[in-house]
Amino acid sequence: MNRMRLHINVDHVATLRNARDAGYPDPIEAARVCLDAGASGITAHLREDRRHIRDEDVHRLRELLKDSTFNLEMAATNEMVAIACEVKPDVVTLVPERRQERTTEGGLEIAKASRALSDHVAALRRQKIKVSLFIAADAEQVDASHALGVEQIELHTGEYSHAFGGLGETQELARLAAAAKRGRALGLEIAAGHGLTTENVPALVSIPEIVEFNIGHAVIADAVFLGLAGAVRAMLAAITEARGTPVR
Repeated sequence: MNRMRLHINVDHVATLRNARDAGYPDPIEAARVCLDAGASGITAHLREDRRHIRDEDVHRLRELLKDSTFNLEMAATNEMVAIACEVKPDVVTLVPERRQERTTEGGLEIAKASRALSDHVAALRRQKIKVSLFIAADAEQVDASHALGVEQIELHTGEYSHAFGGLGETQELARLAAAAKRGRALGLEIAAGHGLTTENVPALVSIPEIVEFNIGHAVIADAVFLGLAGAVRAMLAAITEARGTPVR
């Protein structure tokens, strides 16, 4: 059985901090708590408008995460690629980004992307940074991602999370399973994320090709009631119960 990883996204800790422009809660301290509670790594999205994570947070996370995975989500732009090449996170996940959206609403368009995307991927790989693409669970997008030469894809699970508990759940789960299988057959590592909770993540654990989950909002929301460490442990327990073996 493949090793499973849980990465916690700390963006919304920064959202709470920025709501009053205070120095707390500190997303870097939150990252430390998550790691102590068993998370395998930390994800943070440096948006172009800096609405939550800020440049100094990225540098501080890199300093903290010397022995754990630092996954930096970002748009595929010259500015962001330059920052990543300076900071050198372990992983860069390229995501679509629109200023007016509340959160990332869909996967990155790979199949019809311009040459610029290929250039950005090449620039990151020259710095020996692992590149992941946040994409829809669609065969065309999977194939195009492989053609770009990236190491990983992260399947957007938003449609599944919205369908969970309804008539479309089985269909969305099958679509994710098919994309994961196709990607793995091409040699890609498979991650998944967006809208995942302790209730809907267990079904995804049954897809053997998925080896990583990136989860943020649900964990931070649960932390209001359980504490941050408790929320991380609850997510780990949900995955472990479905998987039958501990998450590492």
